[in-house]
Amino acid sequence: MAQRKSLADSSCPVARALDIVGERWALLIVRDAFDGVRRFGEFQESLGIARNILADRLRLLVDAAVLEVVPASDGSAYQEYALTPKGEALFPVIVTLRQWGEANLFARGEKHSQLIDRASGKPVAKLTLRTASGIAPAARGTYVKKVAA
Repeated sequence: MAQRKSLADSSCPVARALDIVGERWALLIVRDAFDGVRRFGEFQESLGIARNILADRLRLLVDAAVLEVVPASDGSAYQEYALTPKGEALFPVIVTLRQWGEANLFARGEKHSQLIDRASGKPVAKLTLRTASGIAPAARGTYVKKVAA
């Protein structure tokens, strides 16, 4: 299998982020970690992923400091995976993907999981992007200022 080209040195923040979480298993592992999954076997059971692929993706996420290996919370000899602050910062990304999927990939009335606020018991409101002046920008109203090569 061909080795994929690293984007770690790209001047594009999106490319650098995708170098770490741009593969579906990586984001699904992060999603599960937000849902409280912590052990290798729990990730495997939840995702139905092959052990070697899961081990590779977990290693990548640990190496990128998205997850860290910690002692098992039950005091056993096992180890668990926990989100780091860098991993926790992916929460809005996961929520945005979830909300995009809800809006675009389900038929009207089709059942799907929901993200619920623990304090209120109500669904989390749709995330909205705002400019510094509080306006919701459209893609056509923005541009990327590229770095000189």
